[in-house]
Amino acid sequence: MLVVIGRALVHNSAMRIATLLLAAALATPALAEQSATTIKLVIHGGAGTLQPSDFTADEEAAYRERLSAALTTGYEILSAGGSAVDAVEATIRLLEDSPLFNAGKGAVFTAERRNELDASIMDGSALQAGAVAGVTVVRNPISAARAVMEKTPHVLLSGPGADAFASAQALEIVEPGYFSTERRLRALDKAQAREAAAEEAVPAGKHGTVGAVALDRQGRIAAGTSTGGMTNKRHGRIGDSPIIGAGTYANEQCGVSATGHGEYFIRHAVAFDICARLRYNGSSVGEAARQVIHEVLGPIGGTGGVIVLDRQGHHAMEFNTLGMFRGWIDDVSRKPQVEIYE
Repeated sequence: MLVVIGRALVHNSAMRIATLLLAAALATPALAEQSATTIKLVIHGGAGTLQPSDFTADEEAAYRERLSAALTTGYEILSAGGSAVDAVEATIRLLEDSPLFNAGKGAVFTAERRNELDASIMDGSALQAGAVAGVTVVRNPISAARAVMEKTPHVLLSGPGADAFASAQALEIVEPGYFSTERRLRALDKAQAREAAAEEAVPAGKHGTVGAVALDRQGRIAAGTSTGGMTNKRHGRIGDSPIIGAGTYANEQCGVSATGHGEYFIRHAVAFDICARLRYNGSSVGEAARQVIHEVLGPIGGTGGVIVLDRQGHHAMEFNTLGMFRGWIDDVSRKPQVEIYE
């Protein structure tokens, strides 16, 4: 009953999460008894040159509060018997609605001063996936990605076609200005000034992509990622976040969400590579994440990080930058564990 309710409400915005929690609380005893598998949620909010000196005490507290709230939201769904897909979508929606991160409201700007958003989600239990790229009016791109997964035979929709599809699915549509913030406009102006002075593209120092990987009581893994991309990117540029196997991947054994310089993550199929190392090499999540982030990406200049979760509830949060917004929660801790710096 819970899965049916969750899917029936997948395209409602304000009431969906509350209804999922209520339905899960009223689930049958048989569902509640399926508690042998550890539930877990791991999230990230971007990696980069993050140091304590970069934030005031209030600013750091705001990041920690939002990450904790996102973890709590997803955990409540999982602990009540909800699916990993439900938990991933709800968690990422909360991060997309915060101007603190580079996803949804607060997304960075393209060189043409536009906000173009990408997102993807994957249900590892069924090897089903959905993604959108370059959307400009969908308030929560992660919900549009889920709609692609569940309502179409496709994996990736982009641009105006993706926006039109989201509208047809009754997802919340906003004016493009909704995503704009003064902080991101200042970042664009600074990046373009640096680019003009150097007469070459200057990569951004921070990657504010958000992501989540969840393990539910049925042992199912789901992963999702959402981003505004790179500051000052070319109009139409698509990074790794909506690319299944690069920025997001999940199967029955492993789930990954990535953040970083997307071109490197695409070229090296980072998310898939990590899960493949578990399957074919018998690597642990920690070993696989360390190898890919530090031995594959590091030497070629690929910066960023990943969160990884396996079916046994083991997780890794690996990055080769100075910091990564990250956290986790499970049915042992029952409290959000949030970290930012190395």
